[in-house]
Amino acid sequence: MNTVKTVRELRAAVARARGEGKRIAFVPTMGNLHSGHAALVTKAAQRADFVVASIFVNPLQFGANEDLDKYPRTLAADQQRLLEAGCHLLFAPTVDEMYPDGMGVQTRVSVPHLSEGLCGASRPGHFEGVATVVSKLFNMVQPDLAVFGEKDFQQLAVIRAMVRDLNMPIQIIGEPTVRAEDGLALSSRNGYLTPEQRAAAPALYRTLQHIGAAIGRGQRDFAALVGEGQAQLAAAGMRPDYLEVRHALSLRPAQLDDRDLVVIAAAYLGNTRLIDNLYLHVEDKTA
Repeated sequence: MNTVKTVRELRAAVARARGEGKRIAFVPTMGNLHSGHAALVTKAAQRADFVVASIFVNPLQFGANEDLDKYPRTLAADQQRLLEAGCHLLFAPTVDEMYPDGMGVQTRVSVPHLSEGLCGASRPGHFEGVATVVSKLFNMVQPDLAVFGEKDFQQLAVIRAMVRDLNMPIQIIGEPTVRAEDGLALSSRNGYLTPEQRAAAPALYRTLQHIGAAIGRGQRDFAALVGEGQAQLAAAGMRPDYLEVRHALSLRPAQLDDRDLVVIAAAYLGNTRLIDNLYLHVEDKTA
């Protein structure tokens, strides 16, 4: 696996691979990689001949009082993990390489509606930062396909919409969330948890499962289920940011006759913000 730091080097390496008739896959990351990221690269290697990954902690998607400065930078360990997962080329640019004229004059990409509410309400400007940097990376790499984790459910919806609306010839593949044995979704931010907080953290997914099971049994009072779930999170020592039942494709609030649903949540455990979701397909039992 080669590591490059400039757009010129990146494009030259990708051009060589494409000149050899190879199908190009791309996995964008912010580094501090874990098994969930490795699963994305493995999926990419299954679908393409040449896998490009990026590591870039994007300042544009961090708001005030967020963890940009303390976000872990673990390049050497990340390189080894990417190599083992089947990556061929790593793009690890600097902020100046990505935003040579500064972020203040950077053209922005905004995806309306899907960026609003949920994480978009708690982190103003976050998804504009995500859409902008992913759009730039897509233009730099020009992949045939890109793989994203389903843990960041709203982010995946935003990227799918951006690709569709801007007619980007890129297939977007979602990879199921990788979890620890106790159900906690793997996340780089789990490293911020104390041992006591880490022991409590699986309550987030258990709460989603509890709501999902109730919906599967036919319960449709979503507000009541969400209220129960918020109480469960509070009892586990969490401070819910949001907990909602949404339509899985549009992310609008769920309606009684919806069949594709997502139970989606964010909660603080101490100062660490955890996110998770549970997709549900509900059969129409009246048919």
